[in-house]
Amino acid sequence: MHQFSRAILQRKQQEPKVKRRLHFYARGEHIPLVAQGVWEVDEGRVQLSTLSPEGEEIWLGWAESSAFFGNWFSVLSSYQAIALTDVRLKWYSLAEINNSPYIAQTILPQLVRRMRQTEILLAISGQRRVEVRLQHLLLLLKREVGEPVAEGIRIGMRLTHQDLANGIGTTRVTVTRLLSKFKNEGAITIDSDRHIILKHDSFTNVADW
Repeated sequence: MHQFSRAILQRKQQEPKVKRRLHFYARGEHIPLVAQGVWEVDEGRVQLSTLSPEGEEIWLGWAESSAFFGNWFSVLSSYQAIALTDVRLKWYSLAEINNSPYIAQTILPQLVRRMRQTEILLAISGQRRVEVRLQHLLLLLKREVGEPVAEGIRIGMRLTHQDLANGIGTTRVTVTRLLSKFKNEGAITIDSDRHIILKHDSFTNVADW
């Protein structure tokens, strides 16, 4: 069993059982963030981002099942969370976290993973060629939210061309052109639900961080 999974299991076994209310948000909804506590994802996936001074979205990472997120983890004034799928969340106050070593032990590896995601997204944004930025982003998504299918690895969330453009700091038209190029080259396919599928040997010309 993965070390992170063992930590979650240990917490669930050792922590006193608390009946916690579930909060539901639909795909595309902004999730409210306040300083007095944090959310834990019970089911679904959340996009974490900030806004540039020009109002453009900058990706910071993703929160999935058992991941924690909230203003408490960030110094950014425009930190925001958007439901990428329908999500089910649990709320924890800062007092609970400070008084529970089990919750604190679970949060730490989550923060490390998120820090790594943010570092890679920062490194991707520093690539000069837009095509390379998009290739790196697709490889990151493949690793972080990929689901094995017969054709390769399916990115486990449906992203619009504008979403991908926001992720690498370019235009939707440019992303549409590049995705068409990747598709013609056989590096990717699009399934009936408009999810991107990367072939196992896609983009071997770039380093996969």
